[in-house]
Amino acid sequence: MAAGPQGASGAPQPPRASIGDVARLAGVAPITVSRVANGSDAVRPATRERVQSAMAMLGYAPNTAARALRNGSFETIGLVAHRFARTGESRTIEGVVEAARAEGYTVALVDVVSPADVSEAATRLRHQAVDGLIVIRAEVATPTDLALPPGMPVVVSDSRFVGHHAAVGSDQIGGSRSAVEHLLGLGHPTVHHIAGPADSAPAVQREETWQETLRRAGRPVPPVLRGDWTPQSGYALGAQIADDPSVTAVYSANDEMAAGLMRALHERGVRVPEDVSVVGFDDAALTEFLWPPLTTVRQDFRTIGSELVRLLLAQVRDHVDVSREHVVVGTTLQVRASTGPYRPRG
Repeated sequence: MAAGPQGASGAPQPPRASIGDVARLAGVAPITVSRVANGSDAVRPATRERVQSAMAMLGYAPNTAARALRNGSFETIGLVAHRFARTGESRTIEGVVEAARAEGYTVALVDVVSPADVSEAATRLRHQAVDGLIVIRAEVATPTDLALPPGMPVVVSDSRFVGHHAAVGSDQIGGSRSAVEHLLGLGHPTVHHIAGPADSAPAVQREETWQETLRRAGRPVPPVLRGDWTPQSGYALGAQIADDPSVTAVYSANDEMAAGLMRALHERGVRVPEDVSVVGFDDAALTEFLWPPLTTVRQDFRTIGSELVRLLLAQVRDHVDVSREHVVVGTTLQVRASTGPYRPRG
C-alpha cells in the first residue's frame, strides 16, 4: 500500500478535505458547498453557516485554480511596485487594495529592486494565477522595453505608457504650478527647488513645471538642488540653503525632503516661514504635525487606486480596450503655516 504524502518532519499528512467531505458533514448537496465557496447568494443563511462550519472543521480550502477554470477569473490582481516604502507608492498601493477589496478581488504584491525587474516580476505573477496587472511607477522603463506577458490586461501609473497601456496618475503639472505660484504670490522674488531623482518621471515633471512657471512669471530660475526623496537628502541640502541668504522660498518635490530641510534650517537658526517659506508635495500624514505644519500639494491616492482598479477590471470583466485611456487625478494645495510673505534675509 502506498504511503500518503509526508510533511517536513516525515510524518504522513492527512488527505486534503474534498467538497464531498464538506457536503456529507454539513448534510447538503455538493453543489450547495460550491455555491457557498463561490459566494453565491442562492443559499439560505442557516445553510451557509452550517456549510462554513463544516469547512472550518475539515480545514477545507476551495481549489482556486479549478474555480478559475469554471468562472474564467482568479479574482486576483497582480501589483508590481518599485520601492513601495516611499509615500507615493505605499499610499497608491493602499488605494488599490481598498478598491480591489470592494470588488471582491485580492492583490498579489511584488516589490522589485530595480525598474529593470518589472518585466520579470510580471511574468512571475502571471504564473501565480492573476487576472491582470497594475504597475506602480515603471520609472525608467519605456513602452518598448517593458516586456509583459502577451494578452495580459495591464494598467500603469505612468503617463508615458498612454497608447500602449491604460494609465492613471496625479496632475503633477497643476500641483507643481500651484506650489510655485503660491510662493510667488507671497512676494518671493524666485523659488528654489529640491528635486527628486533624475530617473523618476514624477520628479522630472515637477522639476520641469517649476522651471516653466518661473520663466512664465519672468523670474530667475536658480540651479536645481538634487535630492533622492529621503529626509536625509533634504537635511543635507538644508545646510547649503541655510548659508545662502538669497533663498527665501523652497518648493520640495516631496514632503520627506521638506521635513529634512526644515530640521536643518531650525538647527541653524533659520526660521520657517519668517526667513524661508517651504512647500512640499504628497500631503503625507506627518505634514500637519510638523512644526510649523507644512504647506503641501495633496495627491488623491484613494482615487488613483480606484481608477487603476476600474480600468483593469474593464479589461478583465468586460474585455474593453482601454489602452488609450489616461486618467489624470487632480491635486490640491494645502496651505498651512510653513509659508509666509517675503522678507529679505539679513
